Amino acid sequence: MEEHSKVDDQHATPAFSKFHRLLHNAQRYAPVTLGTLFLARLTCRAILARTGGEPGVPLDDAYIHFQYARALAEGRFYAFQAGEGYTSGATSLLWPALLAPFYLVGFRDTAIIWIAWTFGWGFLALLAIETKRLASRLVGHLPAIGAAAAVMAFGGHLWFAASGMEVTFLAWSMARSARLASEWQETPSARSAAARNQLLLFALMGPLIRPEGTLSSLVLGLTLLCFPAPTTPRQPAQFSLRSRLWGLVAWVGPTVPPLLNWALTGQFATTTTLVKWMPLNPYYGGANLGSAVRANLDIFFHTLLDGSEWSAIFVPHGGNLIALAAFVCIGLAGVRSTYGWRAALVLVFAAAMMLPTTYMSFLWNRLRYLWPFAFAWCIALACLARMLGDFAGVLRPRFSSVAGLLAGIPVGLLAHHLSWALDDVANSAHAIHNQQVILGRWARDHLPIGSRIGVNDTGALAYFSGHPTFDVVGLTTPSEARYWVAGPGSRFEHYEQIHRKRPEALPTHFIVYPQWMACDAILGRELTRATVTDQTILGGPTMVAYEARYDLLHTGRAPEFAPHGRLLDELDVSDLESEEAHRFDVIGGGGVDTDNHVMVKKQSGEMIAADGGRRQRHRDLFFATLTPLKTTYLVARWSAPDGASLRISQREERVSDVEIPPTDWIEFTVPLNPQQQVTPVEIVVASQDHRRFGTMHYWVYAPEP
Repeated sequence: MEEHSKVDDQHATPAFSKFHRLLHNAQRYAPVTLGTLFLARLTCRAILARTGGEPGVPLDDAYIHFQYARALAEGRFYAFQAGEGYTSGATSLLWPALLAPFYLVGFRDTAIIWIAWTFGWGFLALLAIETKRLASRLVGHLPAIGAAAAVMAFGGHLWFAASGMEVTFLAWSMARSARLASEWQETPSARSAAARNQLLLFALMGPLIRPEGTLSSLVLGLTLLCFPAPTTPRQPAQFSLRSRLWGLVAWVGPTVPPLLNWALTGQFATTTTLVKWMPLNPYYGGANLGSAVRANLDIFFHTLLDGSEWSAIFVPHGGNLIALAAFVCIGLAGVRSTYGWRAALVLVFAAAMMLPTTYMSFLWNRLRYLWPFAFAWCIALACLARMLGDFAGVLRPRFSSVAGLLAGIPVGLLAHHLSWALDDVANSAHAIHNQQVILGRWARDHLPIGSRIGVNDTGALAYFSGHPTFDVVGLTTPSEARYWVAGPGSRFEHYEQIHRKRPEALPTHFIVYPQWMACDAILGRELTRATVTDQTILGGPTMVAYEARYDLLHTGRAPEFAPHGRLLDELDVSDLESEEAHRFDVIGGGGVDTDNHVMVKKQSGEMIAADGGRRQRHRDLFFATLTPLKTTYLVARWSAPDGASLRISQREERVSDVEIPPTDWIEFTVPLNPQQQVTPVEIVVASQDHRRFGTMHYWVYAPEP
């Protein structure tokens, strides 16, 4: 009997140990779990109360992810529209992939939001856990708990856990990457194949979550290169070299999205990158790029970190000096704790919050490009508390434990703003629901089969309408991004080209913000509108549905009174292809804002002609084809609401002076000297004239023999 009892005890011990570990982990993570469930319940209830009981998200971009999730569930590889091929509008490749299986099994329409919420809040809980683990060796147990609590108390995390977006997913992956890289460096004996594979997994995964995840790949690859696995006595050099080469494998991760785009679209950059990243914008070259980034950095340090304007609902006011002191304390904590590599990685991820200052969309969508890096600043605040605690301990030894209490102060200050973030996310979800969602469902019920909708917010309109969309911004419609970035005049000229070659590709209807579209010449009869006034997240209070009109396309193609003779050359200003062919100076002596517009000619109050053009010009410079035998004639279509005095030069030789009366549309014919080759032509505002002019078109004619 005793023998049987001993055997039973021996078999029961492993099971008991496993149960004990599970119970221990449940107790260990209970505060984070309960805190997350409390915040999730509070937030979801607030949103449901504002949207009439239907789940909603505060950003239209979330519906882009849902549309791609539907495409994956239906067997279409990141094809935004049924019947069309791959598009690079999915900024995150992994987020729609996480949602797709749930769409497949029945979570459709707004039900998919419940799944997005579950993931968003789940990753927030994991982020808090990883933040505590990452901070603990730098600052100790209690301040590390303070860092994790700050993650939970930060309104930006609450907002984006409920956004339906991948923000908390990205933040967790970066925090875990930093922690894994730190432990790899700190514990050589634990550098096993399994640990290495974890590093490689997160290095490959980061860029697939969002482009900013490339930072994880770089950090993990550098860690593997600098700290290889321990060598063996038999093959030290060979094993060490092989271990280091795994770092290069980690750096494969950032190449996957651009190579995929290149293979399927012919270009490396995603459409989102073309639309939002300043280095790829033609107006931000050289000094303009530097000044724009410096201006954004000034906003970052003096406004956002200070809890003013755009960050006021998330960040306590007057905190920029404290934030900068906390940033410095990361390095001091690394020196104090001897965990220098860990501190360096936290510094890198904290400093990376400045990367979005290179985005044109830097301040958009409640600063969503900044908050994935907020966990590192929560650790920075814990480092500041640790340093202050150590200083207090030097003054009075009994105060050495005050660091834990000090780490709670930022938690309280951040938590004070949670009610503001909660109200804002609920109000924003209400705004998206009552505008984009309502109009998407209206389009589904009222537009005829075969309609194609031109949109500048493509998510909900595509997801709910079921109609093909034409994304004028270019996020989900290939080839449109560069024309959106250039401006309305370039889009108008581009639509003329499409109309000539593939008129069926143009929208039959538009559902847009009129002021964003800024192209009234193609907006026809208004069909309906949705107005939401009590909001700050939308592109405008009113979004309008129109029939498309294309009767004004091509009306500005020829001059009204062309000279008798042969057309030698034509520069259609705002037509990007024509401008490139003529080496047209886009900036025109001005700044970044080139004022690219659609200019119209009216008669009795009605638009009778339209032409894309650029206003607020100080100078035009382009290369034109002339003839060496005869005088040629330059026909110019200009506008000058205040009038302007212009000097026309050919190869830096003055040809003529023109005085333009106040007008929105006028044509002048100016003789040019004979020239044997392609010739630079320059039109400059007279030196004493501070007025500006607009340019639409240039033609060069040679008289008939």
